Amino acid sequence: MTDWLGPEEWSAIALSLKVALWATLGSLIPGVFVAYALARWRFPGKQIVNGLVHLPLILPPVATGYLLLMGFGTQGIFGSFLKDLGIVFAFRWTGAALAAAVMAFPLLVRAVRLSIEAVDPRLEQAAGTLGASRIWVFLTVTMPLILPGILAGAVLTFAKAMGEFGATITFVSNIPGQTRTLPTAIYSFLQVPGGESAALRLVAVSVFVAMAALLLSEYIGRYLARRVSGS
Repeated sequence: MTDWLGPEEWSAIALSLKVALWATLGSLIPGVFVAYALARWRFPGKQIVNGLVHLPLILPPVATGYLLLMGFGTQGIFGSFLKDLGIVFAFRWTGAALAAAVMAFPLLVRAVRLSIEAVDPRLEQAAGTLGASRIWVFLTVTMPLILPGILAGAVLTFAKAMGEFGATITFVSNIPGQTRTLPTAIYSFLQVPGGESAALRLVAVSVFVAMAALLLSEYIGRYLARRVSGS
């Protein structure tokens, strides 16, 4: 297989896996927190928060990438401040991970939120009446029950991050070896004569990785569901 793919193709695959992994890891804690807040809490502006969370699903990806560039570019609202701290997102792989995380965040939140809403609140209330704190109730009662949902959301996040194109190319461009992920590499190969075969190979790799991730999540999800139910 090493002979089947060239160095540029391997570079795009490695970068995509790196971006998708960090996008997923970086989204997990805030995604679970936001999902729990939307599922269990009542607070002013809840629908606005819900709308903002799901906005990347509605906006064109290019528009999301442009907003990221305006906010986290070196001259952006947050980017200029972060630059002084030595943190730069624009035109770097970290920016690709940020763009992928933003685009996939709604999928993670929705999957986890549905799992939380499926948990009977009386179970959490019963644990609370025994003197357990909210955090302890979440960790010992809610978390085990929603693990399949968290896993499903994480896999969706990873798969979406692997395939993210519009926001990524707008925010971090398409720099070989730095920001050229699988989708942008496929796009680049299709723009040059004779690049169709390389593009087809990368498409095959994309399909393989996506199917492997989905099958793995299905297996682990069923295993965790059996453990939770005690069967």
